[in-house]
Amino acid sequence: MLIFPAIDIIDGKPVRLFKGDFSTAHQVAGDAVETAFGFLKAGCEWVHMVDLDGSLKKEPVNAETFINVSKETGLKVELGGGIRTMKDIDFYVNNGISRIILGSVALKNPNLVKEAVKEFGDKIAVGIDAKSGFVATEGWVEKSDVYFTDLAKRMEDVGVKNIIFTDISRDGTLTGPNVEQLVEINNAVSCDITASGGVTNIDDILTLKSKNLYGAICGKSIYEGTLDLKAAVEACND
Repeated sequence: MLIFPAIDIIDGKPVRLFKGDFSTAHQVAGDAVETAFGFLKAGCEWVHMVDLDGSLKKEPVNAETFINVSKETGLKVELGGGIRTMKDIDFYVNNGISRIILGSVALKNPNLVKEAVKEFGDKIAVGIDAKSGFVATEGWVEKSDVYFTDLAKRMEDVGVKNIIFTDISRDGTLTGPNVEQLVEINNAVSCDITASGGVTNIDDILTLKSKNLYGAICGKSIYEGTLDLKAAVEACND
């Protein structure tokens, strides 16, 4: 299982939110590149990044920050937030971003996902974020009546190979991941599933690994010191 340390960006700076609420944003590190170098040192190959400004504005905002992290550290960057068009995807892929995460558009414009997968293959991932099992969009402020596994199956049908699943109620809470829903989505589709939200400590990592998930995103647990990133990477390599 892969470990994806997370860097969420507002105004070019690394921040964390509580349950996706923008009013709870607080800065957790001084510089994204410097933070990413720490992840590299711990043995990570990937970094998970989110353009939070982009999520709200529905267009890329902090592109320079993400491109700098990719170029300067050599880490593979998977990036979501505000990516709404083929032009956005093309720009990021051609500037060294390894994987593009399509979120709200997966529900609202599935044809874009289909077109992106056709053009860029496994460089495209879909982020499915849910509250009480139902998909939420637009920076998590809009709810839908679509059940999370139903959207996952639709994405599998258009060729998506990688899905990042977030239980919003666990995000930034350090209360443990929603293992039940992660197993449900992992069983529902053949896609690689990455767990997001609630990862707190090494026990959570070992639990997720035992469920045959593809990856785990770790954010607050790293910044709060409840998870030793190096130990997590080593545990997943065993």
